[in-house]
Formats: sequence, structure tokens, C-alpha cells
Amino acid sequence: MRGHRSARVGSLVEHAPVTTRPEVHLSGGNLFVLTVIRPAWAYRVELAGITVLAGLFWWLTGEVGDRRRAGVIILAATALLMLVPPVRNGLATLLHRSHLRRRWTLACRHADLATLNDRVPRISRASFVPSGDLLRVRMPAGRPVEDLEAVAETAAAFLEVREVRVARDPDNARYARVVVVRRDALAELAAMPWPHLAAPELSLWQPVPVGLDEDGELVTVSLIERNVLIGGEPGGGKSVGQSMLTATAALDPGCELTLLDGKYVELASWVGCAARTVGPNQDECIDVLRALVKEMDDRYLLLVANRQRKVHQGEGWKLHVVVCDELAFYLNTGSRTGDKEAGNLMRDLVSRGRAAGVIFLAATQKPSGDTIPTYLRDLFAFRWAFRCTTPQMSDTILGAGWSTAGSTASSIDAAHRGVGYLLHEGGEPVRMRSFYLTDDDLTQLARRAEQLRKPPTKPVLLPATVDHDQVEGEGAA
Repeated sequence: MRGHRSARVGSLVEHAPVTTRPEVHLSGGNLFVLTVIRPAWAYRVELAGITVLAGLFWWLTGEVGDRRRAGVIILAATALLMLVPPVRNGLATLLHRSHLRRRWTLACRHADLATLNDRVPRISRASFVPSGDLLRVRMPAGRPVEDLEAVAETAAAFLEVREVRVARDPDNARYARVVVVRRDALAELAAMPWPHLAAPELSLWQPVPVGLDEDGELVTVSLIERNVLIGGEPGGGKSVGQSMLTATAALDPGCELTLLDGKYVELASWVGCAARTVGPNQDECIDVLRALVKEMDDRYLLLVANRQRKVHQGEGWKLHVVVCDELAFYLNTGSRTGDKEAGNLMRDLVSRGRAAGVIFLAATQKPSGDTIPTYLRDLFAFRWAFRCTTPQMSDTILGAGWSTAGSTASSIDAAHRGVGYLLHEGGEPVRMRSFYLTDDDLTQLARRAEQLRKPPTKPVLLPATVDHDQVEGEGAA
């Protein structure tokens, strides 16, 4: 029929697209390097092993006079060596790294990273991490690390791995820190107890361990002169993250706790350790914040009188830690005057409290601009984002732009509680899994903190015992 076209079946063989490249003329020396020297160098570890075995076989054949016996001896010796775990693991590591270097070179060539003089990014050091392989890569002359970062997805596709993460070495622009991610190490981790669970006493002046990153390294947070904003969807793990920081403050007798609990129960474990506790009441919250601001101003007057710029450890200063759960509640009660005053007082504490020893720890689900004023939210130096439903929600916690840079809490599986991104020292979000605290752990820590904060009891002086027989004898005399 007119107006209809007949359908065509595609070819059974998938043909490569036609490409046009300039003709290359190789000299004999270059051809020898490409076909012999370069493959031999790429397989140098395997060729060295074959050479050693061949040399041993030739030597044993001369010693025993029989090739078969020499082969049996070498096979038996090799089998015995493979039964030794350090030898077996060392050989497996050596062969894995040799294979990885060859694959890495091919991945860089497929990503068009070869320079005009045929140089590609080279692995200078390789090691194992829980998520895969950690590489230190040296860029060829004239190529910045940004070029490798731009083709990380192409390299990951060629290597057939989950992801290739590239970060510039802060000390040397020619080197890159590359992680070849083969598995989600954080998802495979079992629940990890907090290392300070049995500590009799802690100091807020020391870094607080909060979890492990993807390389299996301990992640710590230094709270001195810092404020922390924690966010994420319910059940993501933000309560446990906040509990570790609160427990450290509670177990420090040189620290004073103020609790602002918008749900009554979230911070209930620490009520016995706190100097001030506020429930879901904005008026009480404003009164407590006013008292804290006044105390902060008095401290600054003392610092000026002593010609000091900030509080220091060992000089008798007490740290003040304000723990606020459900921050959005105190700033969105419907009272415009109350909401504004509470926000201004909190902003004053967060912005000016650093040198006076005031630390503000706030947790909320989504600190968006319509619930948390940006003039307050943007003052928090440290951000901790647990699972979020959208990249935009993640950016409201970590800061704008991190989702497009690859650090988004919306990519966290809902089943992986405690996994999140922590933006702290280093200036780049770290994907990590927090330690875990059960309700019984919180009760145990809180009781220990209460005993630690109890004022010492004064000894009761009992009257001296009197010897009545001696008194009667003296009276008779």
C-alpha cells in the first residue's frame, strides 16, 4: 500500500562504526618496543616467576640427573609453600597488583588519557582497602588530575567495578588518590559498638570516634570551637550519631549540658546529667537561650579582663554544650515573634560561642530554608547527613553542590542504617558508617555520667567513743 514502508531486520553481526584515523608509520625500533618490550614489561612479574622456576628446574635436573624427579620436587616444594598463609597471600597480592596495573593502563588508554608521547597515568603504589583497591597514581607530564577525574566513569566501566573515585593529592598536584570500588564495604559491616562504651570518663577536648569510613579508617570529630548539624530521614541513624556526641559531653565532668528536646523522649536518657532541660515549649526554650547568651557575654568580659582571646584547656573553663533535637520545632511554632527570637538567639550562640566554649549540636530531619533560617543553618561548620529521600534534601544538610559532585545521601540504601556523609575536617564529605548504641547502652552511659557528676559527699564526723569505766575511776579518785 502507498504510504507504508517495509520493515528491515538488523544484521546478526554487530559491526563497529567506521572510523577514520591518520595512517601511522612505525620504525623497526618502535615496532619492537610495542610488540615485545612493552608486553614483556607488563607481564614482568609472571615472566620473572617463570624464569625462576625454569632456572630451578634446570639446576635440579643437573643435580638429580632426571627431569621427572626434578619436576616432582619443584611441584612438591611449590605445594608446600602454598600451604603457608603468608606466602600464599603474598603471591596472590603480587599477581593481583600486576593484573590491576595492566588493566589500569588499558582503561586509561580507552579513556583517551594517553599523551602525545604515549604516556598514561601510572600506578606508583597500590594497597587493599575494604571497598577494593587504593591507588596512588602519578599523572603524566602536562595532564592534571582533573582529566582523570572527568573520565572516572569510563575507567570504571572498563574495569567492570562499582565506581572509580579520584581525588587530587593536596600536597602534590601531579598525584591522585584513586579508589577502585568493588564492593560496598559499609553495607557488609556488622553493627559496631562505640569504642568508648566502657570508658569511666571522657574529655570533650579529645576527638570523638564516631564510625569507620569506606577504607576501614576510624572517623573522629573534634568538637572544640565547632558546631554540628545532623540531618536525615527518620530511622536513618541521626539519633545514634547525636547520642555519641552527647555521651562524650555527659562523661566529661568539665562540661555543662543543656538539652532542648522537641519530642520529650529523644534526650530523656541524659536528663540526669543536664544543668537545664527543655521540652516542647518555645517560651522555656527562649528563656534558657537568653540565659546562655548572658552567660556567654559574661565569659567574654572575663576573657577581656584576663587578656585572652578564647578559653583554653586546663585553665578552669567549663565547656557548655547545647544539644537540640528537632531543631525545626522551636523555629516553627506559628508565633512569628517567638520563632524569630528563638532563631536569633540560636544564631548568636552558634556565631559567637566558639571562643567562649559554647558548642551547639542540632538534629533535624530536613533543614530547608522554609523551616531553618539560612542565616542559622549556614553557620554550622560540621554537617552529618544520613539517608535522605532526594538529592536536594541531602544538599540542604551538607551544602549546595555536593550532590552533583557525587556526595549525596539520597544514594544510601534504606536498609543500611547508620551510613551517612560527614563533612568535617578536610573539607570534603566522607562516606562512613557510625558506631551503634542500643537503648541499654545509653542507659548504662547515662548512669555512669550521673555518678561522675554527683557532688562529693562530705564525711560525717562521729563523736569519739567514751570509756565509761575509766571516767568512773577518775571520778572516784
